[in-house]
Amino acid sequence: MIIGGGFGGLKAARQFRNASVSVTLIDRKNHHTFQPLLYQVATAGLSPGEIAAPIRWILRSQKNVEVLLGEVTGFDLQRKIVKLADDEILYDYLIVAAGASHAYFGHDEWEPLAPGLKTIEDATEIRRRVLLAFELAERDAARGVATGELNFVVVGAGPTGVELAGTLAEIARHVLANEFRTIDPKHTRVLLVEGGPRVLASYPESLSHSAERQLARLGVEVRNSTLVTGIEPGRVRMGDAWVPAAVTLWAAGVAASPLGALLGAPTDRAGRVRVQPDLSIPGHPDVFVAGDLTSMVDAKGTPLPGVAPVAMQQGVAASKNVLRLVRGEATEPFHYHDKGSMATIGRAAAVADFGKFQLSGFLAWMAWLFVHILFLIGFRNRLMVMIQWAWSYITYERGARLITGDNNLPGWQNRALAPSKAGAQVDPEAPEVSLRTGR
Repeated sequence: MIIGGGFGGLKAARQFRNASVSVTLIDRKNHHTFQPLLYQVATAGLSPGEIAAPIRWILRSQKNVEVLLGEVTGFDLQRKIVKLADDEILYDYLIVAAGASHAYFGHDEWEPLAPGLKTIEDATEIRRRVLLAFELAERDAARGVATGELNFVVVGAGPTGVELAGTLAEIARHVLANEFRTIDPKHTRVLLVEGGPRVLASYPESLSHSAERQLARLGVEVRNSTLVTGIEPGRVRMGDAWVPAAVTLWAAGVAASPLGALLGAPTDRAGRVRVQPDLSIPGHPDVFVAGDLTSMVDAKGTPLPGVAPVAMQQGVAASKNVLRLVRGEATEPFHYHDKGSMATIGRAAAVADFGKFQLSGFLAWMAWLFVHILFLIGFRNRLMVMIQWAWSYITYERGARLITGDNNLPGWQNRALAPSKAGAQVDPEAPEVSLRTGR
């Protein structure tokens, strides 16, 4: 039995395609999402169907796999049972690859005000808020209402935060530049806030500095060594200063799926399971954990990152160890083969770290495009994404600019009234910016 249809779960399932075993894969969604491109959906570059595919369709030719839609609520490892809300299912061997969610460091009340980016639903909600902010600014300005400044604040400067901030700046300065009659989107401010001393902290320092320069060219204001100490509707507090924020996005941390704790195995502070070298959990050699749910270090003692290559390699390793147990053989330890990491920043802007070989700028962006198109599931998805990106590169157009859901934006009415509490300070670096164009 496999829990989770993400990168790790799918890789594990496919590894059993020629084995004489029966596989059950359970996921609470009916689709697999290519998470590295979620930010493209969030910023209206791609539609959800271009980066997601039904799990049943992906595994349609694998006759020994049964896909079930359901949410796992617990385990009974002694009886070898996986518990669902309305059912219990027996297993012989178990692979748990349930992934991760957002971590707000003890401030879960911030989540409705600063959505993260892990699912299709997250992406479409971010898209709604971003596009709605411009529409509401135009409506207010057209009615003669004081608009104030339009700020987008992205909290966390890891790969997701950098991608979101860079693309938001492109949208404001190029995509929407000539579409509004009363406001000028180019006056929008995009702030990228990072608690550490530099962006992309997991990358070499030279690439980190290159990324910051590329962000500056796109118009992103980077604030390193700055802690977010409060989030309220329409504003963010950085230290003791409040900054108006039409939209706040969260990219500062992740927490493992709560299923990790339900396994009864030791976990780290983020809820990741401390697995054995062969990816099994202590005391249960028939239970394996893969992907973002694992806490593991490489040969140098560095914690493995929560990225797709790690999840895929662990999914393969876990399934191979299951097959070894079926044959009565000993399991083998997992070794991660680091093939490098990449982060895109914007149009023709990216960084790539391949160990001794590093790239930045246009060449890194081309490498990023090639790798991500290569790993997309389905020929149609690859073709559609390639066409869409080529068209966007030539024209700056983004074809998925749909506002779905309601037309309410948290804190919109008081976004320009940052110091709403006695003694609150206004950010000294925030200039008086008007979105009015004068037309």
